[in-house]
Amino acid sequence: RENFVHLCNPHLEKMKEDILYHFALGTGTHDFPALFGDVKFVCVGGSPSRMKAFIAYIAEELGLGSPAGDYPNICAGTDRYAMYKVGPVLSVSHGMGIPSISIMLHELIKLLYHAKCSNITIIRIGTSGGIGLEPGSVVITRQSVDATFKPQFEQVILGKTVIRSTNLDEQLAKELMQCSKEINQFNTVIGNTMCTLDFYEGQGRLDGAICLYNEEEKLQYLKEAYDSGVRNIEMESSVFAAMCNLSGVKAAVVCVTLLNRLEGDQISSSHDVLVEYQQRPQKLVGYFIKKCLGKV
Repeated sequence: RENFVHLCNPHLEKMKEDILYHFALGTGTHDFPALFGDVKFVCVGGSPSRMKAFIAYIAEELGLGSPAGDYPNICAGTDRYAMYKVGPVLSVSHGMGIPSISIMLHELIKLLYHAKCSNITIIRIGTSGGIGLEPGSVVITRQSVDATFKPQFEQVILGKTVIRSTNLDEQLAKELMQCSKEINQFNTVIGNTMCTLDFYEGQGRLDGAICLYNEEEKLQYLKEAYDSGVRNIEMESSVFAAMCNLSGVKAAVVCVTLLNRLEGDQISSSHDVLVEYQQRPQKLVGYFIKKCLGKV
C-alpha cells in the first residue's frame, strides 16, 4: 500500500506556484516528480559537510558511486541548507536548533509532496550529549521530551500555545535496533531524547557565558532526566517528531553521544575519535537502508 506525504495546509492547493525559498527550488522552475519522485529514504543532519559525507558513503554502500564521486549540492542556489541525492536516498542539512530544522522540514515535506513520493522514511542522524552512557554510544529515540521531560513540542501560533505529540515510530526504532545488533560494532540503546532550546543553560552546562546554578543542582537535574528515561540531549528532535507525525511520515532519530554529561560538560575527545563517533549513526542507517533494499 502506498502512503503518500500528507500536507496539513489547504491553502497550498490555491497557489499556482510554490517557491521553496530556503532550498532555492520551486514548482514553477523545477520538475519535482522527475527530480525526487523515486526518493524513499531521507536522512537529515546538522552540517552540510556531514550530509555530503553521508551521501558519498551511502552511494558506495549501494553500489551507486564512490566516495570520491561528484555529488552536486541540489540547493547550490542558497547557503542556508545543502541537499544531495543518490538513487532513492536524499541527504539534507538542517542547521542547529529547532527554528533551523523547522524551516527546513516545512520545505522538505512540501518537496516530497510535490514530488508525489510515497512510503517515505525520514531519519535524523546527528550528535548529542549522553546521560549515563559511554561516549560513542548510539541512541535511537523512543520519544523526544522537552526540558521538563514531557513528550511534547510546544509552539506559539497566532498568540496561542499549541502542543503537539513527539512520539516516534516504534516499529522503525525496533528495526534500527535490530540492525545495530547485526552490525555489532558499537553500543546502541533505545531511550528518550531531551530536546532543548539552547546548548548551554538549557542543557545544564556549567561552562557557558552565563550560569546561575551550581554543580550539585546540575547533577540533580541530569539524574532526574536519566530516571525519567532520558539517555541523550540535543536540540532538534521535538519539532522533527511533531512535524513528521502531522505529515504521516515514518521517522526516527539516531544520534551518537560525544560525552557523558554526568562526568563533564566539555567535549574533550580528539578530532579523530569524534570523526569516528560521528560515522556511527551513518553506518547504522546505511545498513538499515541496504537491508530495506535487499542489499544485505
